[in-house]
Amino acid sequence: MRAGYQGTGPGAITPDGCAVELYSRLPVGAEPDVIAGAVPAGAHILELGSGVGRMTHPLLERGFTVTSVDESAEMLERIRGARTICSPIEDLDLGERFDVVLLASFLVHTGDLEVRRGLLRTCARHVAADGCVLIQREGEDYHADLPRERVDPSGFTVRMVSSEPVGEGVNSVRAEYEFADATWTQTFLARPLTKEQFEEALGEAGLKVDRYLTEDRIWVRAVPA
Repeated sequence: MRAGYQGTGPGAITPDGCAVELYSRLPVGAEPDVIAGAVPAGAHILELGSGVGRMTHPLLERGFTVTSVDESAEMLERIRGARTICSPIEDLDLGERFDVVLLASFLVHTGDLEVRRGLLRTCARHVAADGCVLIQREGEDYHADLPRERVDPSGFTVRMVSSEPVGEGVNSVRAEYEFADATWTQTFLARPLTKEQFEEALGEAGLKVDRYLTEDRIWVRAVPA
């Protein structure tokens, strides 16, 4: 388990506190449509932090080729139809370039600065010269007005319970997911980033914003600088 991360609930828990069974149950939402609208049809996507394939499978259905990377072998076992690679993202060096590199799930907000730099260097190292990197950021109110909860149309409840400062711009965040038959929790470290701080972090890795894909600026299309 990574320091500052933990998870509870049935089944296997990954090093960052994610529960494999939980992520197998979560719906995909609009993310594959956002991605498909920002990249060429049939592109080869390097998906960093793929988990159980929540977005992998819809992307495959839309005609993309996907190489999925995750540090959890238990997560990757749930993926069908994509090439899978078990590795920490920050250590990855495939010696390949891809049309699209995808870094979703707010991973760019990891609490460890060196890990974040490693994540973005991995993105820059694997994107083709004429390719793009798609990044999912936290919403601007992600750490505010807590606790809050949302009942998903499929019937489960997700709660953002707390976000407490633990030093040097890092918060310890606790989330709960309550289903009729099981409850999972996840505690993780997150570093809030302003738009300016985010763009500065991209620049350090040799990337720059091409455009923000959504009005809330959560989804970003970046390109080699």
